[in-house]
Amino acid sequence: MAVAWVLNNQAVTSAIIGASKVSQIEDCVAALNNLEFTQQELIHIDNILGK
Repeated sequence: MAVAWVLNNQAVTSAIIGASKVSQIEDCVAALNNLEFTQQELIHIDNILGK
């Protein structure tokens, strides 16, 4: 979800990820299949970040 959130930001052109296991890379690649968030999810993320 974090990678998708970063890539959802139009000011971001790429995301640098750190992965030490193949499963972590697979999770990051899977995030590319779901880059959209609902308005409720974005509000929840903003609340967590204190925005």
